[in-house]
Amino acid sequence: MYEKKGDPDSKHQDGVDVYVNISSRKLKLLFELVPGVKTSNFVGEIFRAIEVFTKRRGPPPDFHWLQKYTGNMSRDMLPESSLAEVESEALQQSEEQQDDSLSSTLLDLECADITVPRQSIAKGTTPIAARESVIRYQMAMKEHHYTYTQVLRIFIGTWNVNGQPPTVSLHDWLAGDPEPPDIYAIGFQELDLSKEAFLFNDTPREEEWQAAVINSLHPKARYRKVSLVRLVGMMLLVFVQEQHVAYVRGIAYETVGTGIMGKMGNKGGVAVRFDLHSTSLCFVNSHLAAHVEEFERRNQDFHDICSRMSFTRFLPPKGIKDHDHIYWLGDLNYRITELDPKLVKECIEQANYQPVLECDQLRQQHKQQTVFVGYKEGIINFRPTYKYDPGTDTWDSSEKNRAPAWCDRVLWKGEGIEQVSYRSHPELKISDHKPVSALFDSQIRVIDAVKYRRIHEEVMKKLDKLENEFLPQVMVDNTEVVFDTLRFLESQCKDLIIANTGQVPVTFEFIKKLDDSSYCKDWLNIEPFAGFIMPGEKCDIKLEVFVDKKSAFKLNSGEDKLYDILVLHLEGGKDIFITVTGTYERSCFGSSIEALVYISVPVREIPVGRLMELENSKEISSTQDPYPIPKEIWFLVDHLYRHGLKQPHLFEQPGLHSELLQIRNWLDQGSPDPLRILFNYIQCKQIIMQLPEHRKNVFLYLCAFLQEVLSHTNENGLDAKTVATLFGTIFLRDPPRSRGDLTSRVRTNQQALDRKKANFVYHFLVNDQSDFILGR
Repeated sequence: MYEKKGDPDSKHQDGVDVYVNISSRKLKLLFELVPGVKTSNFVGEIFRAIEVFTKRRGPPPDFHWLQKYTGNMSRDMLPESSLAEVESEALQQSEEQQDDSLSSTLLDLECADITVPRQSIAKGTTPIAARESVIRYQMAMKEHHYTYTQVLRIFIGTWNVNGQPPTVSLHDWLAGDPEPPDIYAIGFQELDLSKEAFLFNDTPREEEWQAAVINSLHPKARYRKVSLVRLVGMMLLVFVQEQHVAYVRGIAYETVGTGIMGKMGNKGGVAVRFDLHSTSLCFVNSHLAAHVEEFERRNQDFHDICSRMSFTRFLPPKGIKDHDHIYWLGDLNYRITELDPKLVKECIEQANYQPVLECDQLRQQHKQQTVFVGYKEGIINFRPTYKYDPGTDTWDSSEKNRAPAWCDRVLWKGEGIEQVSYRSHPELKISDHKPVSALFDSQIRVIDAVKYRRIHEEVMKKLDKLENEFLPQVMVDNTEVVFDTLRFLESQCKDLIIANTGQVPVTFEFIKKLDDSSYCKDWLNIEPFAGFIMPGEKCDIKLEVFVDKKSAFKLNSGEDKLYDILVLHLEGGKDIFITVTGTYERSCFGSSIEALVYISVPVREIPVGRLMELENSKEISSTQDPYPIPKEIWFLVDHLYRHGLKQPHLFEQPGLHSELLQIRNWLDQGSPDPLRILFNYIQCKQIIMQLPEHRKNVFLYLCAFLQEVLSHTNENGLDAKTVATLFGTIFLRDPPRSRGDLTSRVRTNQQALDRKKANFVYHFLVNDQSDFILGR
């Protein structure tokens, strides 16, 4: 039966609501077809069929689209193979018809027992609310009716200033185009190379360069600063024209340090994000690892920034990838390899950049999809931006004779972005780098509020006519997830598929169980933990298990087990329970010092019951005398003493994750021989002597080792102030702080506290401690 609003005798016209009532045995379904060209064609075919079968005159018309449905077979009589074929074609047609906004909503007209393709809908007479999901779906389908795009000009600039003050005008770099940009994102690296900036993140250069930028913005427009974020020498400034300020919201910034010991801010990234109208933008300024051969460390820095950069003011927190438009700028430090520097310079002088770019590490790594996957970069038709003799256009004349390279880059990711220009600015010569700029025309989605309200009202009116809404239905491919043997700091991932087998959109979320503080254990991460699935579609969930120090201690002490029950909650529907299990292979990492001093064999050889006893007993009874310090710490220090004292940049260069895993395996499976002579150095202070014995021993032992490191300062380039600052926050830990943005006052107090810690450790590094005997 065919029904429509309006005059039932009139021909179908676009803009008239169309309903199709399909009956088969007890099954009665009502389809609503949104007006469109294909709906009109469909209705026309039905009228032709009615005319033929009522008049019965002339040869039957050719309904070629009915070939699969010949005969009088109802749906219930179709074989399973034919049924699957029919549904496949229907799904394909549905995808093709999205441009015409052809959608359907099913209604139970008479009975509570409904059967539809691929599933059974809820039984009973009480409707289950999925109203909000349907509204979101319908509004998303009609989005192009109430939104339009506005093209904005975005300026991206990056410059490694090599610690120089702003002694030149930046006008040619920032305002050299005839028309002003709508948005500025300007990044600096090596803003200040002093030790004060490195150790305490404090520099007067921030104000100097900010003032220089403000004074050089395009004079044809007025700008308002969105945000400034700085980490040591990396600084990112974002400005928008005043006419756009009212539409900017959700401003947030974050920093990630990947430098010394994998956390200091001499390398890493800073980012600013915000929403402009209905488009989210994220700008990332980074300074990656240096040196020609360290492209793998640069790759690792990029991935560390991506994984650790989290805007925590949002719930759930947003990462870099969770934005419509992403712009990545900075001194990425990728170099030219496989070409002699002399040949590189010859090609550049001839403006023959292609053979040089083929040896560009960033392009090679990007092609291999090891870094910046999904990002784009414009055509490079300018000279390399590094390395020059400062104040000149002369290539590096030092003994190193570095090959020129395009270290300073701008990349982007997102739909509706068109690059207008990509260039360097060699006229600015105060640094050994040249600044780079890129202009983009970016399509920003804007909502027409009047049209939005009108369409929203139409959707609400149509929903009011529905007699029932269906219970959300999903299918989970696995409700018992079992991980292989897990080790400390080695992640494992399993995939979980949630498929929407119902007729309405499904909103799902993993929720907390009673008395739990989180929806999953600390060692488990679920991505995404919440989502929205359209009918007939699926969502891939990644379950990642990662045992860090905190989790390892709980597992070693028996406080926790590698077992969790996840509760998958469907909005307006039922809960699904999923178990996650695995076996943890114990490690000395995550074990307490008080337990390790009683262990003379590798920790993996200790029965789990004995390890739990050592971790949980306040007064340990043992026939064996404890070691003064854990053997694992002695192994590490002994190895550094014999092999690392003359190693340049000791402690300053972070290790690769694979190297850390090798060290862990060595300590957990290492020699069970008893410790030999532990100390040749004795030291003490009254405050240290008040510590528990084992912690006092560890502190004095490590300080003695650091004194030995400093005795080789001519070879390793270290000094007591730097070492004291690095180890001050390691030896003297702060109590845990709740997550979230720190206020400027808290940041200032933290800097003062860190300086006090550094001064405390500094005392033990530069003074003779021979008048204090270990253990007295």
